[in-house]
Amino acid sequence: MLDICLLGTGGMMPMPGRFLTAMLARLNGRLLMIDCGEGTQVTMKMLGWGFKSIDAICITHFHADHISGLPGLLLTIGNAGREEPLTLVGPQGLEYVVEGLCRICPELPYPLKFVEINHDAPNPIHVGEFSISYCLAEHMVRCYAYRIDVRRKGKFDVKKAEALGLPKPLWGQIQKEGTVEYGGNVYTSQMVLGDARPGIGVAYCTDSRPVDRLRSFIGGVQLFICEGMYGEDEKKQKARENKHMLFSEAAQLAKGGGVEELWLTHFSPSLNEPELFLEVAQAIFPNTSLGEERKTTTILFPKEG
Repeated sequence: MLDICLLGTGGMMPMPGRFLTAMLARLNGRLLMIDCGEGTQVTMKMLGWGFKSIDAICITHFHADHISGLPGLLLTIGNAGREEPLTLVGPQGLEYVVEGLCRICPELPYPLKFVEINHDAPNPIHVGEFSISYCLAEHMVRCYAYRIDVRRKGKFDVKKAEALGLPKPLWGQIQKEGTVEYGGNVYTSQMVLGDARPGIGVAYCTDSRPVDRLRSFIGGVQLFICEGMYGEDEKKQKARENKHMLFSEAAQLAKGGGVEELWLTHFSPSLNEPELFLEVAQAIFPNTSLGEERKTTTILFPKEG
């Protein structure tokens, strides 16, 4: 299972009761963050999941409301006792930007590993058990949407193990360790497992226009967290000019991508009452809800037929 928490839902500037953009995923006790706006460590402290176990921080783009909370958070992670490397993922230029920010936190007790998204970068990127895919969004600066997938191996196939002649005492070992040596041969877990089972997928997109490539990128995820900068359709021209999305556009994207659930986030400071426009999105994609500070859900593996 995968736990998801939307730490902040604000865009551009923090507001009373509304923190800036950040999301946290938890898998088997390890944490992955997407974006780190100003005040992120405050709302994280209120959540209570801790800081030391953050293994990766993915930055969508280099606008301040998505990255300005990073220096303080890095210090807090260090104060929590972390010593192992922490991976930072983001657009090209990430290391240069972070080095500038880290001039106010120069003595971190752990190393930073940078993965800059360019033509040489792997897709997906693997950090621990997290599989992180990315897709180019359409914003004023280079920006990426992210997708987290938790893969699920097939079930142990007794008939395959018996056909290979593997004795029963080795069955547990091959499932746990992935390989086993027997009779002068090396056997891998793939040789004794059935087809891969459906996994868990979560996609996160902010800031962007609803371009076609995002539709296939989010395809079939259980949860799609997407910006809804403006609630009213009358602001479509403004959304186009600033490369953001309306509630209705996010809903159309969710519908086209065949996702199970949509959370709207990254609200404009002028959008004081986003609940007034929720029906606009729900008319297009019924399973839409508003993001809230520290809104949390647990996503389970799909039931097998």
